[in-house]
Parts: sequence; structure tokens; C-alpha cells
Amino acid sequence: MSAREAAIAALHGRLATALAGRNPAPLVLRGDTVPQRQPAGGLIVIRDGETVEETAILSPLAWAIEHRAEVEVTVGGATPAARNALLDALLVAIGAAIAADRTLGGAVDWAQPGAPEFEDVEFEGAAAARAASVPVALFFTVAGSPLA
Repeated sequence: MSAREAAIAALHGRLATALAGRNPAPLVLRGDTVPQRQPAGGLIVIRDGETVEETAILSPLAWAIEHRAEVEVTVGGATPAARNALLDALLVAIGAAIAADRTLGGAVDWAQPGAPEFEDVEFEGAAAARAASVPVALFFTVAGSPLA
């Protein structure tokens, strides 16, 4: 498993574990098919994103890598206020989960969530849904080749 894959898997594991205690718990996915219906606790999808920067470190040869994963959060609700309240609660919980363990169990040197971008979306079975996309910067070091 590459360092990038390990970092994203650790992010998924951290969020799934931290948010499992919510009632109702959101569905946290990575690399799975998105359900057709909106779960009551919300839907969180972790996407791979892109590598932003690779910096060579000499003696011994290593690479400092910044990779940006995307955490997409979608919630439904009967009213705009209910949707906004659930979305805000999930965004705060995601930030708190990452802040509680910045190394994601040792998989990265540092994890930093960014500012969310919001949008209204259509979802089958819901009159309306509210979504946010949160970039999460994952900083890690790889010995030798950056592809390792």
C-alpha cells in the first residue's frame, strides 16, 4: 500500500470511527457506490483528490508530499434550517475528529481540514439537500521515490 493510499485509508477510518457515535450516524464511504437515497444522518464520501506539492529532501533522499483529499458531506432535511443545522454539526464533528489526532494514527505527519464550499443538490427521495466539500491537506514523508 502506498503512503498516499495509507493516508486516505486512515482519514476514512478516523472519520468513520469518530462519527459512528452520532444518532443517527452518517454513512461514511470511500470507493463505494453512493446510495440512491439520502441516509438520515447524512452521507460523507472521501475522494482521493490530488497531490499538491512534492518537495525533495536530500541526505537521505526522501520526499515531503502534500496531498489534498476531498471530504464531501451531503445532508437532507425537511426544512432549510434542519439541513443547515445537520450540515454544520457534521462539519464541526469532522474538524474535531481530525484535530483530535492530527497524525491519523501515524499514517501522516499532519492533517489539516480546509474551508468548506457549499452547494444545494438534488437527491432522490428528498425535496432538497445541502452539501459541502471540505479539502483535507495530508502531509507525509516518503523515503526514496515519491511513488512509494
